[in-house]
Amino acid sequence: MNSLLSKYTSVKEEEVKVWFKAASVDSFSKDGGACVKYKDKQIAVFNFERKGEWYACQNVCPHKMEMVLSRGMIGDANGIPKVACPMHKKTFSLENGENLNGDLDAIATYPVKIQGNFVYIGFSE
Repeated sequence: MNSLLSKYTSVKEEEVKVWFKAASVDSFSKDGGACVKYKDKQIAVFNFERKGEWYACQNVCPHKMEMVLSRGMIGDANGIPKVACPMHKKTFSLENGENLNGDLDAIATYPVKIQGNFVYIGFSE
């Protein structure tokens, strides 16, 4: 596995040991994404306002190893919230990271919570 990808591991909410205070809710565009840094990781955070949900995943797209997912387009595929890489349109589930094109490994996803007008991302370390 590429060393860039090896530092990204999906985290389930029950595995969270650290809630990282990323930024205020107002720092994120509606129905769009932004990148935040946690330790040596770049994390894409999405305010999927039309669904009333927030999502976070690794920012690196495994297709060409570009740090671009935070600039991807969000939408849904049969009710599954997704992000499309802005470079080559590879799509990933924002719920579990699955590659919806079926030709790449899944990306890491992270739980998100909103508390006191701030966005928190959950990590297991």
